[in-house]
Amino acid sequence: MPYRKAQPPNGLTIDMHIVILQGAFLPVPPLRGGAVEKMWFGLGKEFAAQGHRVTHISRKVAGLPETEWIDGVFHWRINGYDTPKSGIVLKMLDLIYTLRCRQAFTDVPDVIVTNTFWAPLVLPHSLQRRCFVDVARMPKGQMPLYSRVARLRANSGIVADAIRQELPVQRHDRVVMVPNPLPFTTTEPVSLPEKKPVLLYVGRVHPEKGLDVLIQAYAAVATQYKLIIVGPWDIAAGGGGDSYYQSLVSLSKGLMVTFTGAIYDPEQLNGYYRDAAVFVYPSVAEQGETFGLAPLEAMAWGCVPVVSALACFGDFIRHGENGLVFNHRAPDAVAQLATQLAALQEQHSWREQLAGQALQVRESHSLKHIATDFLAQFSKMNAA
Repeated sequence: MPYRKAQPPNGLTIDMHIVILQGAFLPVPPLRGGAVEKMWFGLGKEFAAQGHRVTHISRKVAGLPETEWIDGVFHWRINGYDTPKSGIVLKMLDLIYTLRCRQAFTDVPDVIVTNTFWAPLVLPHSLQRRCFVDVARMPKGQMPLYSRVARLRANSGIVADAIRQELPVQRHDRVVMVPNPLPFTTTEPVSLPEKKPVLLYVGRVHPEKGLDVLIQAYAAVATQYKLIIVGPWDIAAGGGGDSYYQSLVSLSKGLMVTFTGAIYDPEQLNGYYRDAAVFVYPSVAEQGETFGLAPLEAMAWGCVPVVSALACFGDFIRHGENGLVFNHRAPDAVAQLATQLAALQEQHSWREQLAGQALQVRESHSLKHIATDFLAQFSKMNAA
């Protein structure tokens, strides 16, 4: 069923026609995780709520119909693939999938939002000029390939700068920065004094996440706090593998450290955020981190974020105001982190003050607020 023949329910008034084209490897809704899939699933529904026609194209998997309406968004699913180990094979499969997706475009929508590598290259020229490319990671030299697209969207200032460095000056005006939104909307009150003595990490269990630094810092602090590490360590899910996981288990021996494994259910994950007093994200991935969705999610539940000094976190975490930052590059990085964790555990009023400021991301990074920013960019793009 081509999307142009799918009429929105309930007599919805249509302004722009927005197509969200996602990759070959994860489904939408994000049943198997995926921060990008989670984000655009939420934004698509918000675009529809604000009166726009939205078609979301994603991977077809067992248990999901080929087409359906979800909260005003028309979903069309195309046969895709499980993520291969080889990067070359991944690019080939992504190309095949993207070529299949071309069948969805029987006319020209106002905007095509895509995070796929190939769509801006293999779609017809009339569609390439409608592409709003979501650059969700640090670019690796591919930006000059996208000479026909309307916009290149960065999710943080550091990514926007990296994109511009790959482009001639006359194309810098095509680069826009719109931050990632929270993937959920909540008005549930948070009682900061009732937070549990828990330090929380959520993310991939991988060497680039600095978890060895976290565990060593935790071991150096005399505490009754528990440390809970949520996330996958198997390689297929982006983790560091079983040997790396076992090294962390060995490092944690005798400590109150729990590894939960991957948790993809949003309600269960929000339960961990709701309980924890402090959220620690000690990433050392200088090129891998582009935004930091997990710290943002934690802040929305009143966790004080403690993060490494990667530039991407500076867009929404201000040291001493709504969180803390330690220098992961310093020789005494473990000692710095330990000092901060100890202070947060001992100074309850200060921790609650920081947490209260952190809660403001519920408004500044709400789906509605960020969706409005995207729609403004779409309108400018079409007016150009």
